[in-house]
Amino acid sequence: MSTVFLSVSTDIIHGGHIAIIEKASALGELIVGVLTDEAVASFKRYPLLNYDERCKILRNIKGVSRIVPQTEVSFKNILNELRPDIVVHGDNWQSDNLRPVREECIELLNEYGGKLVEFPYSDNPEYKKLDSYFRSQSSLPDIRRARLKKVLSMKGFVTAMEAHDGLTGLIVENTVVYQEGGAHQFDAMWVSSLCDSTAKGKPDIELVDMTSRFRTIEDIMEVTTKPIIFDGDTGGKTEHFVYTVRSLERLGVSMVIIEDKTGLKKNSLFGTEVQQTQDSIENFSEKIRAGKNAQKTKDFMICARIESLILEQGMEDALTRAFAFVDAGADAIMIHSRKKNPSEIQEFIAKFREKNKSTPIVLVPTSFNSVTEEEWKERGANIIIYANQLMRAEVPAMKKAAETILENHRAKECDEMIMPFKEIISMIPVEE
Repeated sequence: MSTVFLSVSTDIIHGGHIAIIEKASALGELIVGVLTDEAVASFKRYPLLNYDERCKILRNIKGVSRIVPQTEVSFKNILNELRPDIVVHGDNWQSDNLRPVREECIELLNEYGGKLVEFPYSDNPEYKKLDSYFRSQSSLPDIRRARLKKVLSMKGFVTAMEAHDGLTGLIVENTVVYQEGGAHQFDAMWVSSLCDSTAKGKPDIELVDMTSRFRTIEDIMEVTTKPIIFDGDTGGKTEHFVYTVRSLERLGVSMVIIEDKTGLKKNSLFGTEVQQTQDSIENFSEKIRAGKNAQKTKDFMICARIESLILEQGMEDALTRAFAFVDAGADAIMIHSRKKNPSEIQEFIAKFREKNKSTPIVLVPTSFNSVTEEEWKERGANIIIYANQLMRAEVPAMKKAAETILENHRAKECDEMIMPFKEIISMIPVEE
């Protein structure tokens, strides 16, 4: 009997899946490769049902002979291990983002004489409604808030991209890159006070109040599902910070990052060029404790951002603060630097990890941007935040478009540098 392999990633088992399982099992002994949670999260939304639950469901469907874990989107390793006679898949991957995976699969099958059988992908509108429903469940505050800790626990490493409105949120949500048969996407979103203020045409001095910033969060959350990390600036007065924590929790935010400075907030990019005052260890520790006491769930995280290297206070001061803030209850530590050379950040990580192996370390490599994610992970970092790249990309593009129209007294020359609005609209989810 021929061996047949079918890869399954979904946590929604509907009639379309049953139909393709029936067709696949009719071709021979059916082995179902169930993508692990990490593999699914690498190219689509985080599954509501975990790997074990999905295996239980599929194991009880008639025609399934065996279940095996598939740890990556690529078929390379699983096909080399199983060498099935036939691979079955829906024909949807002929045109969507999985096309490179399909091409790699065909190449592998050709190497040993296997065959790809594709069945028409089910476009039943009821299935689309079901998927839309599950997507909406993923965006609920309680589910969303817990996702950052889950992804950290699962992968040990998270990447976050800045989003400052619903559209940039959709870009972060849906952008996937396929490399060597695998998939890579951002795990979370960073809602930056700098970009939020800039989008409103205002200076980054905590001028935009929390009500307005919460509105930005809501705009992003309405159309996306990924966890959100919130830039809380200094956190304000301790008495005010406790209410900020409770509000962020209710919204479904996963983490707030607050920096150990006092007074009128000045952007760290200025360093010692402007007057900036670092808070005392005692005061900032008390703010962290108050925030932790105020939160209602175990999923919400408070990260202490240390400005010692920015303000040239030295490595020992940065480390002393880091250990004190962890003792005060901080769930993570962010260390920052304006230097292009990453050596002082690398030194901090090494020395911090000598005494603390588990507290997540957060980096924002805007200046020290030459180091890859893989190297940061190997050194002991856990969260990488790309803090303002989308904002910095859109401003020159819009400025160039405006200049082109002014120079030519018409829009024709501008068309070749801009996206058709139909493509932009297609990114926006429509509730069925």
